[in-house]
Amino acid sequence: MDTEIKVKHPLLKKYGWWAAAGAIVAGALIWGLVRSGHSTYRTDSSGLLVGEVTEGTFNDFIRINGKVETGVIVQVSALETGIVEKKWVEEGAMLQPGDIILTLRNPNLQQQILDSESQLAEKQNMLRDTELAMEKDRLQVRQDLLAAKTQLNQKRRLYEQQKTLYSENLISKEEYLKADEDYQLARENLKLLEDRLRQDSIYRKVQLAQMQESLDNMQQNFAIVRQRADNLNIRATHAGQLGNLTAELGQNIVSGQLVGQINILDNYKIVVNIDEHYIDRVSAGLEGKSQKQNRQFDVVVKKVYPEVTSGQFRADLTIEGDLPSNIRVGQSVPIDLLLGEPSQAIMIPKGSYFQSTGGNWVYVMSEDGKSARRREIRIGKQNPQYYEVLEGLSPGEKIIISSYINYGDADVIRISD
Repeated sequence: MDTEIKVKHPLLKKYGWWAAAGAIVAGALIWGLVRSGHSTYRTDSSGLLVGEVTEGTFNDFIRINGKVETGVIVQVSALETGIVEKKWVEEGAMLQPGDIILTLRNPNLQQQILDSESQLAEKQNMLRDTELAMEKDRLQVRQDLLAAKTQLNQKRRLYEQQKTLYSENLISKEEYLKADEDYQLARENLKLLEDRLRQDSIYRKVQLAQMQESLDNMQQNFAIVRQRADNLNIRATHAGQLGNLTAELGQNIVSGQLVGQINILDNYKIVVNIDEHYIDRVSAGLEGKSQKQNRQFDVVVKKVYPEVTSGQFRADLTIEGDLPSNIRVGQSVPIDLLLGEPSQAIMIPKGSYFQSTGGNWVYVMSEDGKSARRREIRIGKQNPQYYEVLEGLSPGEKIIISSYINYGDADVIRISD
């Protein structure tokens, strides 16, 4: 039986070993890439920002913006209800204690004042009438007392005469007894009048004291009502600058309503809002520095508020030493707040790369600057210029600090001129 012999194509016969070798090399390259897992991104050097890894003094501070406020704020509230009739000053005016800010109108209160005046006048008239009547009664009793004393003297003389005559049997016994009885009656009558005068005196004192007390109470009540009328003038209680004046003409103001504030200008504070990331590191006593009008001044954290709102917490800082000139409430002030003592550290500049890496890795430049390779790092503290590097980088190395957003998951960046 014959066997068929297949004839190879001439080209395959001539170049077959080259094709086999190429396939082996390509397979090796593909296998190497698969095993290494590396991906490459190519870019040019335009737009790349490169920063150097350095070692030096790391200043542990944060830069924040504060707002100037007065250290003491006095709230201005209405003591009475009324309608705003007149504004004597505008917001921003400088005030002294007692200066009128607003005048209110309250017809009901005015009517109460008139009623109180009428009641007070009536009470005063009643007291005077009572005093006159009592004085009249007192005079009448004294007059009766004088008459009784005169009558007693007459009855006593008559009794003594009758007694003498009776002892000499010149008058009857009946006449003597009648003279004795008249004398005893006159004496008792005088005693009654003296008791009455004494009791009337005590009664008058008590009654007059009660009426005087009632009159005093009414006068005090009238003074209070008068004071309420004066309270329709809303006055400054402290010297300072008027702020947040919210009342307008014709507006109805109720008792206790806040209408403004007085900023005491003899001291100031700076209010700052700090990222909650630093809440465990900020406490009362921390120092900081600020710059205003080419002059640096010191600040100190006075109070830290525990509440966190929208990812921030509030702190109050006071200005140490002399106050800057032309400082104004509401001004913005940049502050460098020191969180710790300076220390030696390895540092890398801040940049847009952090948004993509979160500080967990960076692209480290090769020595020839033609490529950059991804490297894991660990950072610690930060300030407005630098991150503190704890692991992964050495001084003198360079990293890409511009944005990594176009690089995807590339492990190597190839850089052309």
